[in-house]
Amino acid sequence: MNNKPGAIIVEGHVQGLSNTRALGEAGVPVIVLDTHNCIARHSKYCKDFYKCPDYLSNEFIDFLIDLCKEKNLQGWSIFPSNDHIIFKLSENLDRIGKFYKTTIPPPGLLQKIYNKEKLLREAEKVDIPCPVTFYPEKSNVGEIRLKFPVITKGKFGLTFSKTFGRKVFFAKDKKQLKEQFVFLERKTDLTNTFVQEIIPDVGYNKTISFTAFCIKGELKTFWIGQKIREHPWTFGTATYTQSIYNQVVYEQSLKLLRQLNYTGICEVEYLYHPVEEKYMLIEINPRTWLWVALAKANGVNYALYAYNYLNGIETNYPHTYEQGVKWRNYWTDLFYSYQAILKGKLNVKTYRNSLKSSVIYAVRSKSDPKPFREMTKMLLALARRR
Repeated sequence: MNNKPGAIIVEGHVQGLSNTRALGEAGVPVIVLDTHNCIARHSKYCKDFYKCPDYLSNEFIDFLIDLCKEKNLQGWSIFPSNDHIIFKLSENLDRIGKFYKTTIPPPGLLQKIYNKEKLLREAEKVDIPCPVTFYPEKSNVGEIRLKFPVITKGKFGLTFSKTFGRKVFFAKDKKQLKEQFVFLERKTDLTNTFVQEIIPDVGYNKTISFTAFCIKGELKTFWIGQKIREHPWTFGTATYTQSIYNQVVYEQSLKLLRQLNYTGICEVEYLYHPVEEKYMLIEINPRTWLWVALAKANGVNYALYAYNYLNGIETNYPHTYEQGVKWRNYWTDLFYSYQAILKGKLNVKTYRNSLKSSVIYAVRSKSDPKPFREMTKMLLALARRR
Protein backbone atom coordinates (compact mmCIF):
# COMPACT_ATOMS: atom_id res chain seq x y z
CA MET A 1 0.00 0.00 0.00
CA ASN A 2 1.20 3.58 -0.60
CA ASN A 3 0.84 6.37 1.97
CA LYS A 4 -2.19 7.85 0.27
CA PRO A 5 -5.43 7.23 2.22
CA GLY A 6 -7.34 4.48 0.46
CA ALA A 7 -10.94 3.47 -0.12
CA ILE A 8 -12.99 0.45 0.85
CA ILE A 9 -15.61 -0.74 -1.63
CA VAL A 10 -18.30 -2.70 0.19
CA GLU A 11 -20.01 -5.17 -2.17
CA GLY A 12 -18.09 -5.73 -5.35
CA HIS A 13 -20.79 -6.29 -7.99
CA VAL A 14 -21.12 -4.09 -11.10
CA GLN A 15 -21.20 -0.69 -9.40
CA GLY A 16 -18.57 -1.80 -6.88
CA LEU A 17 -16.33 -2.71 -9.81
CA SER A 18 -17.02 0.66 -11.45
CA ASN A 19 -16.02 2.52 -8.29
CA THR A 20 -12.95 0.32 -7.82
CA ARG A 21 -11.79 1.27 -11.29
CA ALA A 22 -12.70 4.95 -10.91
CA LEU A 23 -10.62 5.29 -7.74
CA GLY A 24 -7.85 2.93 -8.77
CA GLU A 25 -7.26 4.84 -11.99
CA ALA A 26 -6.76 7.97 -9.88
CA GLY A 27 -4.08 6.23 -7.83
CA VAL A 28 -6.24 5.57 -4.77
CA PRO A 29 -5.50 2.22 -3.03
CA VAL A 30 -8.68 0.11 -3.02
CA ILE A 31 -9.79 -2.80 -0.85
CA VAL A 32 -12.96 -4.72 -1.73
CA LEU A 33 -15.26 -6.38 0.82
CA ASP A 34 -18.11 -8.72 0.03
CA THR A 35 -20.09 -11.49 1.71
CA HIS A 36 -19.43 -13.70 -1.34
CA ASN A 37 -17.11 -14.00 -4.28
CA CYS A 38 -17.46 -10.91 -6.49
CA ILE A 39 -16.14 -9.51 -9.74
CA ALA A 40 -14.49 -6.37 -8.29
CA ARG A 41 -11.97 -8.50 -6.39
CA HIS A 42 -10.52 -9.53 -9.77
CA SER A 43 -9.88 -5.96 -10.93
CA LYS A 44 -6.24 -4.99 -11.28
CA TYR A 45 -7.10 -1.98 -9.11
CA CYS A 46 -8.18 -4.14 -6.16
CA LYS A 47 -5.23 -4.35 -3.78
CA ASP A 48 -6.91 -6.76 -1.33
CA PHE A 49 -10.18 -8.63 -0.95
CA TYR A 50 -11.81 -9.78 2.28
CA LYS A 51 -14.93 -11.80 2.82
CA CYS A 52 -17.06 -10.04 5.44
CA PRO A 53 -20.09 -10.93 7.61
CA ASP A 54 -23.67 -10.17 6.58
CA TYR A 55 -24.08 -6.42 6.07
CA LEU A 56 -26.98 -6.09 8.51
CA SER A 57 -25.21 -7.90 11.33
CA ASN A 58 -23.38 -6.30 14.25
CA GLU A 59 -20.49 -8.56 13.31
CA PHE A 60 -20.11 -6.55 10.10
CA ILE A 61 -19.38 -3.36 12.05
CA ASP A 62 -16.96 -5.22 14.33
CA PHE A 63 -15.28 -6.65 11.24
CA LEU A 64 -14.73 -3.17 9.75
CA ILE A 65 -13.22 -1.86 12.97
CA ASP A 66 -10.96 -4.89 13.41
CA LEU A 67 -9.85 -4.60 9.78
CA CYS A 68 -8.93 -0.96 10.30
CA LYS A 69 -6.81 -1.82 13.32
CA GLU A 70 -5.14 -4.86 11.78
CA LYS A 71 -4.36 -3.32 8.37
CA ASN A 72 -3.74 0.27 9.53
CA LEU A 73 -6.62 1.73 7.50
CA GLN A 74 -7.29 4.73 9.75
CA GLY A 75 -8.92 7.53 7.74
CA TRP A 76 -9.80 5.42 4.72
CA SER A 77 -13.09 6.19 2.93
CA ILE A 78 -16.00 3.75 2.70
CA PHE A 79 -18.10 3.39 -0.48
CA PRO A 80 -21.19 1.18 0.03
CA SER A 81 -22.93 -0.44 -2.94
CA ASN A 82 -26.33 -1.34 -1.49
CA ASP A 83 -28.98 -0.06 0.88
CA HIS A 84 -28.46 -2.60 3.65
CA ILE A 85 -24.84 -1.50 4.02
CA ILE A 86 -25.91 2.13 4.24
CA PHE A 87 -28.55 1.33 6.87
CA LYS A 88 -26.05 -0.47 9.08
CA LEU A 89 -23.29 2.08 8.70
CA SER A 90 -25.70 4.96 9.38
CA GLU A 91 -26.86 3.25 12.58
CA ASN A 92 -23.24 3.02 13.68
CA LEU A 93 -21.82 6.33 12.44
CA ASP A 94 -20.44 7.22 15.89
CA ARG A 95 -18.39 4.00 16.02
CA ILE A 96 -17.40 3.90 12.36
CA GLY A 97 -16.50 7.61 12.26
CA LYS A 98 -13.64 7.02 14.69
CA PHE A 99 -11.92 4.87 12.07
CA TYR A 100 -13.24 5.68 8.60
CA LYS A 101 -14.50 8.59 6.51
CA THR A 102 -17.90 8.48 4.82
CA THR A 103 -20.64 10.68 3.36
CA ILE A 104 -23.37 8.27 4.46
CA PRO A 105 -26.39 10.26 5.75
CA PRO A 106 -27.06 10.28 9.50
CA PRO A 107 -30.10 8.25 10.70
CA GLY A 108 -32.52 11.20 10.76
CA LEU A 109 -31.85 12.17 7.15
CA LEU A 110 -31.70 8.56 6.03
CA GLN A 111 -35.23 8.04 7.33
CA LYS A 112 -36.44 10.90 5.12
CA ILE A 113 -34.83 9.21 2.12
CA TYR A 114 -35.48 5.49 2.62
CA ASN A 115 -38.90 5.72 4.22
CA LYS A 116 -40.88 6.37 1.05
CA GLU A 117 -43.77 8.00 2.93
CA LYS A 118 -41.43 10.55 4.52
CA LEU A 119 -39.65 11.13 1.20
CA LEU A 120 -42.90 11.81 -0.64
CA ARG A 121 -43.99 14.23 2.07
CA GLU A 122 -40.67 16.09 1.81
CA ALA A 123 -41.18 16.29 -1.95
CA GLU A 124 -44.69 17.69 -1.51
CA LYS A 125 -43.27 20.53 0.60
CA VAL A 126 -41.35 21.84 -2.41
CA ASP A 127 -44.10 21.05 -4.98
CA ILE A 128 -42.44 18.09 -6.66
CA PRO A 129 -45.03 15.84 -8.36
CA CYS A 130 -45.50 12.33 -6.96
CA PRO A 131 -47.85 9.48 -7.98
CA VAL A 132 -51.20 9.43 -6.18
CA THR A 133 -50.49 7.42 -3.03
CA PHE A 134 -52.47 5.56 -0.36
CA TYR A 135 -50.98 4.41 2.95
CA PRO A 136 -52.85 1.28 4.12
CA GLU A 137 -53.66 0.33 7.70
CA LYS A 138 -56.05 -2.30 9.01
CA SER A 139 -58.56 0.42 9.85
CA ASN A 140 -58.60 2.19 6.48
CA VAL A 141 -58.44 -0.58 3.86
CA GLY A 142 -62.06 0.12 2.92
CA GLU A 143 -61.26 3.77 2.24
CA ILE A 144 -59.15 3.23 -0.88
CA ARG A 145 -59.89 5.91 -3.48
CA LEU A 146 -57.47 5.15 -6.29
CA LYS A 147 -57.69 4.65 -10.03
CA PHE A 148 -56.88 1.06 -10.87
CA PRO A 149 -54.60 -0.63 -11.77
CA VAL A 150 -52.27 0.12 -8.85
CA ILE A 151 -48.98 -1.12 -7.42
CA THR A 152 -48.08 -1.90 -3.81
CA LYS A 153 -44.50 -1.34 -2.68
CA GLY A 154 -42.59 -1.33 0.58
CA LYS A 155 -41.75 1.91 2.34
CA PHE A 156 -38.30 0.38 2.68
CA GLY A 157 -37.76 -1.03 -0.80
CA LEU A 158 -34.82 -3.40 -0.36
CA THR A 159 -36.29 -4.98 2.77
CA PHE A 160 -39.61 -5.45 0.96
CA SER A 161 -38.02 -7.03 -2.12
CA LYS A 162 -35.89 -9.39 -0.03
CA THR A 163 -38.94 -10.42 2.00
CA PHE A 164 -41.23 -11.09 -0.97
CA GLY A 165 -38.78 -11.72 -3.81
CA ARG A 166 -40.14 -8.83 -5.88
CA LYS A 167 -40.22 -5.04 -5.84
CA VAL A 168 -43.93 -4.49 -6.43
CA PHE A 169 -47.34 -6.17 -6.51
CA PHE A 170 -49.80 -5.24 -9.26
CA ALA A 171 -53.56 -5.13 -8.64
CA LYS A 172 -56.13 -4.65 -11.40
CA ASP A 173 -59.01 -3.88 -9.02
CA LYS A 174 -59.92 -3.39 -5.36
CA LYS A 175 -60.73 -7.07 -4.85
CA GLN A 176 -57.28 -8.18 -5.97
CA LEU A 177 -55.64 -5.47 -3.89
CA LYS A 178 -57.40 -6.64 -0.72
CA GLU A 179 -56.33 -10.21 -1.45
CA GLN A 180 -52.75 -8.96 -1.73
CA PHE A 181 -53.08 -7.21 1.62
CA VAL A 182 -54.01 -10.53 3.23
CA PHE A 183 -50.95 -12.16 1.67
CA LEU A 184 -48.62 -9.30 2.63
CA GLU A 185 -49.78 -9.34 6.24
CA ARG A 186 -48.39 -12.85 6.64
CA LYS A 187 -44.85 -11.44 6.52
CA THR A 188 -45.11 -7.71 7.24
CA ASP A 189 -47.35 -5.05 8.74
CA LEU A 190 -49.47 -3.15 6.22
CA THR A 191 -48.10 0.11 7.59
CA ASN A 192 -44.76 -0.89 6.04
CA THR A 193 -46.32 -0.65 2.57
CA PHE A 194 -47.91 1.97 0.34
CA VAL A 195 -50.09 1.83 -2.77
CA GLN A 196 -49.76 4.05 -5.83
CA GLU A 197 -51.66 4.58 -9.04
CA ILE A 198 -49.64 3.18 -11.93
CA ILE A 199 -47.90 5.62 -14.23
CA PRO A 200 -48.90 4.37 -17.72
CA ASP A 201 -46.04 2.75 -19.62
CA VAL A 202 -46.16 4.10 -23.16
CA GLY A 203 -42.78 2.76 -24.18
CA TYR A 204 -40.75 5.96 -24.12
CA ASN A 205 -41.23 6.97 -20.47
CA LYS A 206 -38.57 4.82 -18.86
CA THR A 207 -36.96 5.71 -15.53
CA ILE A 208 -34.84 8.87 -15.54
CA SER A 209 -32.01 9.12 -13.03
CA PHE A 210 -30.83 12.52 -11.89
CA THR A 211 -27.50 11.98 -10.15
CA ALA A 212 -25.51 14.50 -8.16
CA PHE A 213 -22.75 15.29 -5.74
CA CYS A 214 -23.85 17.86 -3.16
CA ILE A 215 -22.46 19.53 -0.08
CA LYS A 216 -25.12 20.68 2.41
CA GLY A 217 -27.73 20.91 -0.33
CA GLU A 218 -25.49 22.84 -2.72
CA LEU A 219 -25.16 21.11 -6.07
CA LYS A 220 -21.51 20.67 -7.09
CA THR A 221 -22.01 18.55 -10.19
CA PHE A 222 -24.72 16.43 -11.80
CA TRP A 223 -25.41 13.91 -14.54
CA ILE A 224 -28.69 12.54 -15.95
CA GLY A 225 -29.37 9.16 -17.55
CA GLN A 226 -32.34 7.15 -18.70
CA LYS A 227 -33.08 3.45 -18.82
CA ILE A 228 -33.78 2.02 -22.28
CA ARG A 229 -34.03 -1.67 -21.36
CA GLU A 230 -34.47 -3.30 -17.95
CA HIS A 231 -35.48 -6.55 -16.32
CA PRO A 232 -38.25 -7.12 -15.47
CA TRP A 233 -39.50 -5.06 -18.41
CA THR A 234 -41.06 -2.50 -16.04
CA PHE A 235 -39.85 -1.47 -12.57
CA GLY A 236 -36.68 -3.43 -13.26
CA THR A 237 -32.90 -3.26 -13.10
CA ALA A 238 -31.18 -1.48 -15.96
CA THR A 239 -29.50 -3.53 -18.69
CA TYR A 240 -29.15 -0.82 -21.38
CA THR A 241 -29.16 2.95 -20.73
CA GLN A 242 -28.13 6.31 -22.14
CA SER A 243 -27.00 9.74 -20.97
CA ILE A 244 -29.54 12.56 -21.46
CA TYR A 245 -30.41 16.04 -20.20
CA ASN A 246 -33.81 17.09 -18.84
CA GLN A 247 -34.36 20.61 -17.56
CA VAL A 248 -37.51 19.81 -15.55
CA VAL A 249 -35.86 16.91 -13.75
CA TYR A 250 -32.84 19.11 -13.06
CA GLU A 251 -34.92 21.89 -11.48
CA GLN A 252 -37.04 19.51 -9.40
CA SER A 253 -34.01 17.66 -8.07
CA LEU A 254 -32.28 20.90 -7.16
CA LYS A 255 -35.23 21.87 -4.95
CA LEU A 256 -35.44 18.45 -3.32
CA LEU A 257 -31.73 18.20 -2.47
CA ARG A 258 -31.80 21.69 -0.99
CA GLN A 259 -34.85 20.72 1.06
CA LEU A 260 -32.96 17.70 2.41
CA ASN A 261 -29.72 19.67 2.92
CA TYR A 262 -28.05 16.67 1.32
CA THR A 263 -24.31 15.92 1.32
CA GLY A 264 -22.72 13.22 -0.82
CA ILE A 265 -23.58 11.20 -3.92
CA CYS A 266 -27.20 10.42 -4.76
CA GLU A 267 -29.50 9.16 -7.50
CA VAL A 268 -33.00 10.66 -7.76
CA GLU A 269 -35.40 8.60 -9.91
CA TYR A 270 -38.36 9.89 -11.90
CA LEU A 271 -41.01 8.54 -14.25
CA TYR A 272 -42.86 10.71 -16.76
CA HIS A 273 -46.66 10.55 -16.47
CA PRO A 274 -47.96 10.89 -20.06
CA VAL A 275 -51.49 11.87 -18.97
CA GLU A 276 -50.53 14.33 -16.22
CA GLU A 277 -47.54 15.46 -18.33
CA LYS A 278 -45.34 15.61 -15.24
CA TYR A 279 -42.09 14.00 -14.12
CA MET A 280 -42.99 12.20 -10.91
CA LEU A 281 -40.60 11.34 -8.11
CA ILE A 282 -40.08 7.63 -7.48
CA GLU A 283 -37.20 7.37 -4.99
CA ILE A 284 -33.73 8.48 -3.93
CA ASN A 285 -30.67 6.26 -3.56
CA PRO A 286 -28.03 7.87 -1.28
CA ARG A 287 -25.14 6.16 -3.09
CA THR A 288 -23.89 5.35 -6.56
CA TRP A 289 -26.12 3.17 -8.72
CA LEU A 290 -25.63 0.15 -10.99
CA TRP A 291 -24.65 2.07 -14.15
CA VAL A 292 -22.45 4.74 -12.53
CA ALA A 293 -19.72 3.82 -15.05
CA LEU A 294 -21.66 5.71 -17.72
CA ALA A 295 -21.42 8.95 -15.73
CA LYS A 296 -17.70 8.30 -15.28
CA ALA A 297 -17.32 7.73 -19.03
CA ASN A 298 -19.04 11.09 -19.58
CA GLY A 299 -16.49 12.79 -17.34
CA VAL A 300 -18.46 12.83 -14.07
CA ASN A 301 -16.39 10.75 -11.65
CA TYR A 302 -18.59 10.54 -8.54
CA ALA A 303 -16.42 8.16 -6.53
CA LEU A 304 -13.40 10.43 -6.95
CA TYR A 305 -15.38 13.58 -6.01
CA ALA A 306 -16.58 11.96 -2.80
CA TYR A 307 -13.06 10.75 -2.03
CA ASN A 308 -11.60 14.22 -2.66
CA TYR A 309 -14.25 15.85 -0.47
CA LEU A 310 -13.58 13.46 2.40
CA ASN A 311 -9.83 14.04 2.15
CA GLY A 312 -9.89 17.83 1.69
CA ILE A 313 -8.65 17.71 -1.91
CA GLU A 314 -9.76 20.58 -4.14
CA THR A 315 -11.91 19.50 -7.10
CA ASN A 316 -12.86 21.20 -10.35
CA TYR A 317 -16.40 19.93 -10.82
CA PRO A 318 -17.72 19.53 -14.40
CA HIS A 319 -21.01 21.20 -15.34
CA THR A 320 -21.53 19.63 -18.77
CA TYR A 321 -21.30 16.12 -20.18
CA GLU A 322 -21.85 14.27 -23.45
CA GLN A 323 -25.42 13.15 -24.16
CA GLY A 324 -26.58 10.09 -26.08
CA VAL A 325 -23.79 7.78 -24.85
CA LYS A 326 -25.02 4.25 -24.16
CA TRP A 327 -24.21 1.75 -21.37
CA ARG A 328 -24.79 -2.00 -21.54
CA ASN A 329 -24.58 -4.80 -18.99
CA TYR A 330 -23.59 -7.37 -21.60
CA TRP A 331 -24.82 -10.76 -20.34
CA THR A 332 -27.98 -9.59 -18.59
CA ASP A 333 -28.98 -7.40 -21.53
CA LEU A 334 -28.37 -10.26 -23.98
CA PHE A 335 -30.39 -12.76 -21.94
CA TYR A 336 -33.35 -10.54 -21.04
CA SER A 337 -33.53 -8.93 -24.48
CA TYR A 338 -33.85 -12.40 -25.99
CA GLN A 339 -36.71 -13.11 -23.57
CA ALA A 340 -38.36 -9.79 -24.41
CA ILE A 341 -38.14 -10.53 -28.13
CA LEU A 342 -39.78 -13.95 -27.63
CA LYS A 343 -42.59 -12.30 -25.64
CA GLY A 344 -43.13 -9.63 -28.28
CA LYS A 345 -42.03 -6.79 -26.01
CA LEU A 346 -38.91 -5.91 -28.00
CA ASN A 347 -38.54 -5.51 -31.74
CA VAL A 348 -35.62 -7.42 -33.28
CA LYS A 349 -34.68 -4.48 -35.52
CA THR A 350 -34.69 -2.09 -32.56
CA TYR A 351 -32.46 -4.43 -30.63
CA ARG A 352 -30.01 -4.90 -33.51
CA ASN A 353 -29.82 -1.16 -34.12
CA SER A 354 -29.01 -0.56 -30.46
CA LEU A 355 -25.94 -2.78 -30.80
CA LYS A 356 -24.55 -0.50 -33.51
CA SER A 357 -24.27 2.40 -31.05
CA SER A 358 -21.04 3.31 -29.30
CA VAL A 359 -21.44 1.58 -25.95
CA ILE A 360 -19.81 1.73 -22.53
CA TYR A 361 -19.83 -1.76 -21.01
CA ALA A 362 -20.69 -2.45 -17.40
CA VAL A 363 -17.93 -5.00 -16.85
CA ARG A 364 -15.97 -5.53 -20.08
CA SER A 365 -12.75 -3.53 -20.27
CA LYS A 366 -9.68 -3.94 -22.46
CA SER A 367 -7.48 -2.39 -19.79
CA ASP A 368 -8.98 -4.47 -16.95
CA PRO A 369 -10.23 -7.70 -18.59
CA LYS A 370 -10.22 -10.21 -15.74
CA PRO A 371 -13.54 -9.18 -14.06
CA PHE A 372 -15.49 -9.92 -17.26
CA ARG A 373 -13.83 -13.32 -17.65
CA GLU A 374 -14.64 -14.17 -14.03
CA MET A 375 -18.22 -12.93 -14.38
CA THR A 376 -18.67 -15.16 -17.43
CA LYS A 377 -17.37 -18.16 -15.45
CA MET A 378 -19.76 -17.39 -12.57
CA LEU A 379 -22.76 -17.14 -14.90
CA LEU A 380 -21.86 -20.38 -16.70
CA ALA A 381 -21.51 -22.17 -13.34
CA LEU A 382 -24.89 -20.79 -12.26
CA ALA A 383 -26.49 -21.94 -15.52
CA ARG A 384 -25.10 -25.46 -15.05
CA ARG A 385 -26.46 -25.65 -11.49
CA ARG A 386 -29.91 -24.63 -12.73
